[in-house]
Amino acid sequence: MEEIYSVLRLYVSNTDKIGLDTVYEYIVQKAHKQGISGATVYKGVMGYGLSSDKIVSARFWEISEKLPVVVEIIDKTEVLQSFYKTIENELKALGKGCLVYMIPINVLLHQSGKK
Repeated sequence: MEEIYSVLRLYVSNTDKIGLDTVYEYIVQKAHKQGISGATVYKGVMGYGLSSDKIVSARFWEISEKLPVVVEIIDKTEVLQSFYKTIENELKALGKGCLVYMIPINVLLHQSGKK
């Protein structure tokens, strides 16, 4: 039987925190500790969301940029569903803008390299 994989994507701000860690660091570290196959963080250069009253963008003169960040996690669907349940309450408690979705994907190649 073929295993079904999905991608879990989370859109957050690079300045939002859970405890002392940024949300994206917290999520990636937690995913790693739980043995998730892989996670990547993408820094947005421009964006807005439901809680934004303006479009934010990267500007070289800004010292502390508030920008969108996308955390992308790929693993078996059931693994990601279980993982999301472990972070759901913390994300909801943030009181900040956040979008999370999961979609099935067709993995063509999944192999590890030499360590």
